[in-house]
This record gives sequence, C-alpha cells and structure tokens, in this order.
Amino acid sequence: MDAAATAPQAGAAEAHMGALSQLIQEANQARGLSYQDMANRAIDPDSGTKLAKQALQKLVKTPPVNPPSIEQMRAIANGIGRPLRHVQEAVAAQWLQYEATELSGYDEEVRIIVGHLAGKSKADLMRWRYMIEAEERAKRDTGEK
Repeated sequence: MDAAATAPQAGAAEAHMGALSQLIQEANQARGLSYQDMANRAIDPDSGTKLAKQALQKLVKTPPVNPPSIEQMRAIANGIGRPLRHVQEAVAAQWLQYEATELSGYDEEVRIIVGHLAGKSKADLMRWRYMIEAEERAKRDTGEK
C-alpha cells in the first residue's frame, strides 16, 4: 500500500525565494508592515522614484527578470526600513548569484590581508591562524599591548 503524499513544508517555498523577495516578505510577515505601508514609504529621496504596492508584491511573488534600478533599490530600502546596503546585497544575490561579504570596521590593511588569505588552502589558513594566535599569546605573556 502506498503512503499518501505529505504536504510540502511551509518553509520550502521560502528556501527557493530570492534574497530581495525574502527581505520584503520578512518586512511584511515578521515585522508586520503591510504592502501598502511599505509602498507609502518606498520613495527614493534622491530621484523621487516611488514603488507601488503591486510592484512590491510582484517582487515577492513573481520577480521580474531584470533587477531593480538603484533608484528603485533606494525606494525599497526606505519602504522596508532596511539600509540600502542590505537591499543591494539581496539584489546581487537574487539576480547575480553573488554573495556579498564585507569587513565592517576594519581598515584597508586588514581587508588586504583577508583578501590575500581568501584563496589559501585549509592547511595554509591553519598555519596563518597559528602564527597570529602565537603572536597574540606572546604579547599577553610579555604584557605588551
């Protein structure tokens, strides 16, 4: 006897949803903003570009083939109450399959070092980690700051 098919999990559709679609849906469901609330706030302060409620709904349900313009991204950021950077990262992930990573709060030297290490093998990364940790221990042991 065959078992009856089970209903898909509630999160299954969200797993396939694009990153920008998820940001907008999260503002709607988790933060309680209606699509109309978002549309009322979805105005680019630089150009005056506005997004209608239907445009925001479409971005969640049936996203267009092309990504939003920078003016539309600024409007979306205002509409959902998130920083523009988060919207840009979501657009990059959804339309370009690019995962943005950022080292906030670090200077150029740290970013260069991290960029240099990015292509290293696991063994090389472990050696670098051990060297950095040994240097930190030596500073602690000698009272150096």
